[in-house]
Amino acid sequence: MPGISETDLLLVIHDLARLMRTRADQRARAHGMTRAQWIILLRLHMRPGMSQNELASLVEVEPITIARLIDRLEARGLVERRLDPADRRVRRLHLTPAAGPNLALLQAYSQDLKECLTAGIEPEQVGRLTSALLTMKDNLLTEKREGAKAS
Repeated sequence: MPGISETDLLLVIHDLARLMRTRADQRARAHGMTRAQWIILLRLHMRPGMSQNELASLVEVEPITIARLIDRLEARGLVERRLDPADRRVRRLHLTPAAGPNLALLQAYSQDLKECLTAGIEPEQVGRLTSALLTMKDNLLTEKREGAKAS
């Protein structure tokens, strides 16, 4: 196709995301976990008390998949389900203190990955890149919201 090359922005972003996922899969496996479990721990750390459905939507997997992942994390003592005081049908998800070492590991991994990704790039450039990527993300989210309203 004309105009498409290895330096095309969309291909670069796709390849970068794939490489990051592959690396995270390897690192998670080395610690007896999966990348999906790591993502759940991070999301619950940022937003404790989410329901399984909210988490499934955020992680973009089916609720049954989240239920199975939470079952495994709960069996390891890392996550607990608590009744929602306003709606007994809903279980709210919370990290347990036992998740602390895993979060520390994730933080160290995140820092290592950021250092690898930004090696040779000036901090100001990293700031501008981050800002540009956040704008791109917002553009897609805005388009999605507007498309849902039009439906």
